Amino acid sequence: MTKSRKGAAKAAGFEANLKRLEQIVEQLEKGDIDLEKSLELYEQGAKLTEACRKQLQEAETRIEKLRPVGDGLDAEPLEPDA
Repeated sequence: MTKSRKGAAKAAGFEANLKRLEQIVEQLEKGDIDLEKSLELYEQGAKLTEACRKQLQEAETRIEKLRPVGDGLDAEPLEPDA
């Protein structure tokens, strides 16, 4: 699989995780499910939240800041906010 296909697959995974997380939140907010199901959904949501956080962190580390150098551009890694 090429780099662009891997990136697209990860993005699709992120979008799918985010959509599922939104569905879980909606279900929990309704409050019409039993305690056991609520706990199960909460656990799923916590795992999805962590997966999304990791994916966003990976994407952030790939972001590069472009700066002009001579006739072209040079890339340097984006410095994370301290």
